[in-house]
Amino acid sequence: MNTKNLGFNSKLIHAGDFRDEFGSAVTPIYQTSTFSFKNAQHGADLFAGKEKGYIYTRIGNPTIEVLENKLAELENGYGGIALASGMAAVSTVYMSLLEQGAHMISTGAVYGPSRGVMETHFSKFGVEYSYIDTSDLDLLEKTIRPNTKLLYLETPANPTIQLTDIKKASEIAHKHNILVCVDNTFCSPYLQKPLDLGADVVLHSLTKFINGHADIVGGAIIAKDKEIYNTIRKAMVYMGGNMDPHQAFMVIRGVKTLSLRIDKAQESAMKVAEFLENHPKVEWIKYPGLKSFEQHELAKEQMSGFGSMISFGLKGGYEAGKTLMDNVHLATLAVSLGGVETLMQHPASMTHAGVSKEDKLAAHITDGLVRYSVGIENVEDLIRDLEQALEKVTYS
Repeated sequence: MNTKNLGFNSKLIHAGDFRDEFGSAVTPIYQTSTFSFKNAQHGADLFAGKEKGYIYTRIGNPTIEVLENKLAELENGYGGIALASGMAAVSTVYMSLLEQGAHMISTGAVYGPSRGVMETHFSKFGVEYSYIDTSDLDLLEKTIRPNTKLLYLETPANPTIQLTDIKKASEIAHKHNILVCVDNTFCSPYLQKPLDLGADVVLHSLTKFINGHADIVGGAIIAKDKEIYNTIRKAMVYMGGNMDPHQAFMVIRGVKTLSLRIDKAQESAMKVAEFLENHPKVEWIKYPGLKSFEQHELAKEQMSGFGSMISFGLKGGYEAGKTLMDNVHLATLAVSLGGVETLMQHPASMTHAGVSKEDKLAAHITDGLVRYSVGIENVEDLIRDLEQALEKVTYS
């Protein structure tokens, strides 16, 4: 079936699918490490690329390929690559698009491990980096060096919800022959399509919105053109970061309800954000759907919805954040995001506890910041839960 002209919801169900010889209504799990050849010549032709087929699951697998093709179509890309985790995807992008002496510019408030693996490991091999406020386009252009090879954006950023103008940032980067990769985890292709806005590569933690049920870990890379796709694919195959067929099956199942889940969650997120905006113990709130959000117009321009991620700051700072964590009952205290259940975490005492105070402040991560991923529970219950927990928060 040609699914190119179908609507987004139809693509969620049908894009990338194939019918096996038994007529399975859903994609089967090809839980095999290796594939047999018809004869010696068949094997030789597969290895030479003269014939399409499967050799070894690290190189390719029918179940995984369905997911890869589905994601590529949802993002309007050339090809997709499914990986064992979001960090496998990040590391593969770095490994394939950077080399010794290359320089990368990245969003300062990027996902902690995306920064950590660069600062701790890739730096050992002579890769240089600058973590800046990429929403400041003048600063972005000033940070470019002759050896800058990659602009790595995360928008909305984790956990500050800061936005970067993908179109304008990509124009600046391409003027200097710099590739652009966007971590689109917070939005998913339902709310934002970076490749259409000028990016060369899109990256996802499939663990989050795309799977949406907090039961697998996975990552994906989607490339805009064949050359970049082949470069990244080759690195993934050599490094062995491929997804497992059963993981792929689970994500294929999860992605089919992506739009339904996001529609419900972001409808609730707007109501939760309005409640928090008017609460006396909340010092500030970042949610793209609020008119008070300083990048509200940019959100309307490059996103088709405002999502379900909220960051807010509590009066009382660090201790206030911990008190709130200890007194919610419905929201689950956990890292990650994008599931059917509401999750919340306090970066200063959890995910960013090991980050220096200077780096946290530079990335706008304050001691009272709370990240709240709205799920699909009844919004009235979520607000009541926050209300009773906020009553326990004290500050001087």
